[in-house]
Formats: sequence, structure tokens, C-alpha cells
Amino acid sequence: MKSPQFAPEASRFRPRGNPGSTARALRGRGAVLPYLFLGFLIVYFLIPIWWLFVASTKDAQDLFTSPSALWFGKGFNLIPNLSDLFTYDEGIYIRWLLNSVLYALAGGLGATALAVLAGYGFAKFKFSGRRLSFSMLLGSVMVPATALVIPTFTFFSDLGLTDTIWAVILPSLLNPFGVYLMLVYTSDAVPEELLDAARVDGAGEFRTFLQVALPLLRPAIVTVLLLSVVANWNNYFLPLAMLSDKNLFPITVGIGLWEGQASANNGGGYSLWGLIIAGCLISIVPLVIAFLSLQKYWRGGLAVGALK
Repeated sequence: MKSPQFAPEASRFRPRGNPGSTARALRGRGAVLPYLFLGFLIVYFLIPIWWLFVASTKDAQDLFTSPSALWFGKGFNLIPNLSDLFTYDEGIYIRWLLNSVLYALAGGLGATALAVLAGYGFAKFKFSGRRLSFSMLLGSVMVPATALVIPTFTFFSDLGLTDTIWAVILPSLLNPFGVYLMLVYTSDAVPEELLDAARVDGAGEFRTFLQVALPLLRPAIVTVLLLSVVANWNNYFLPLAMLSDKNLFPITVGIGLWEGQASANNGGGYSLWGLIIAGCLISIVPLVIAFLSLQKYWRGGLAVGALK
């Protein structure tokens, strides 16, 4: 049987190639774009760290005369710069570093403990004044921390606590956002049925919190801890207002002091700028260590929560 005469004409309008391969090619291009965007973000965020490392390897002359800010100078002077940093002014930078560790750990751990207890209480207990307290909590989240520095300074001045470590640690214990984060996470991550089962088995409220609820809250606890530690480590305005003794300064205020001296002193400013950049490089190392060391607990807590 012969084919119709219009068949050869119709064959000219058939699509050439495999439509499936075209769709796969389009999907392949779409899959590459997110990776390109992520690669751009990685480079964008790593450029300041790279510049800080490169600048820390330059001497005072190369720091201001080097033709490229993102590449090394004539020599590699990282070790001499670090040696000058730790020995300048009788090693005052080491004291500032230890002060920052104290303020960050004490404030971060204390703020996390209070946030966990308060968030769990708001989420799982009903008490009189709960709505009003929760509304005040939400309102305090929206108040900038810098707006409270002057009233806090006046209050601590009346108590005679200014120019002490408590003037920096005690205000850092209040973390309204951490309380709100723990409240939201506890409401979803800790089922009421699980708490009721523990109570039926004879466990008290404190034991139920420690052995049942607390393991499920690990991801939120680590998150609040990291946010609190980073906020206290980078805190500048509060210790600047509260402290006048440079031996109590954290790194942020101490480097700011050097920056003011370097800007005002044209004769010795070059050497101070080298110390400032090297000090900034060292100041980010503890934060990197904190994130890398707590990351496994963060992931582990997320896996436990998923299994539950």
C-alpha cells in the first residue's frame, strides 16, 4: 500500500532532534545557575578575609605603597607583625584578647541559659500575665541595643559598677531575641504528649526539662549560643561607655583606641596601622574556631529532631 502523497510534505514539519535532550539541556543550565550564584557569594564573602590576611603580611611601607591591595608585598612579614602585636605596650593586646574571651563566654553562656529557661517557660507553661510578658518581650526585640547603653550606664553608675567587668557582662545576659527564638522552637520541637508521658512516669518538671526537652532543643541552643557569643565578641558601644581602664577593654575597644592614636599621630601611625590590621586578623580566629567546633553539635541536633 502506498503512502499518501502529502506524507513527504508533512515530514518537513516534524521537529528535528530529541525533545527530551533539549529539556535535559535546559534543566542542566538551570542547575548550573545556583552553583554560579553560590560561588559568587563565597568569593564575595572571602575577599575581605583574604585582604585582611594579605595586609597582615605587609610591613608599614608596603601597607600604603603596595600596588595591589589583594596581593602580597615585597616580603612576608606576618610573623614579625604578630610578634610586634603581642609585645607592644607590654602585651596589652593579649589582655584585651582574654577580656574579650571572658565577656563573650560569660555573657554568651549566661544569655543562652536564661533564654532557654525563659523560652521553655513561655512555650510550655500557662501563668497569669503571660500575654503581657510576651508582648513586652516582642517589644524589647525591636529596641536597638545601642539605645539602651546610656540608661544602662546611668543605672550602673548609681550602683557603682561602672569600670568593672560586671558592667559589660550583666547587660549581655539579656537577649530578648534569643528568648523569642527558643519560644518558637520549643513550641514545635517538644510535643506536649512527650512531656505528659514523662510526668505520668513520675518525673518532676525539672527532670522532664533536663532529660526530655533539653536534648530536643540542641539546635536552637547552639544557635542562640553562637549568636550571643558573636554579639558579645563584637560588642563595641557598651564597653566603650562603661569602661575607662584600658586594662579592661575588649579587642573592639582596644583596636579602636589604637586607630584613634594612629590617626592622630602621623609620626608613629604607620606602625600602629600594622598592629591594627594584625590584631583584626587574630580577632576573627576565635569566632572561626567557635563555629567549626559547634557545627557538629548543630548538625547532630538537627538529625535528632528529624528522627523524633
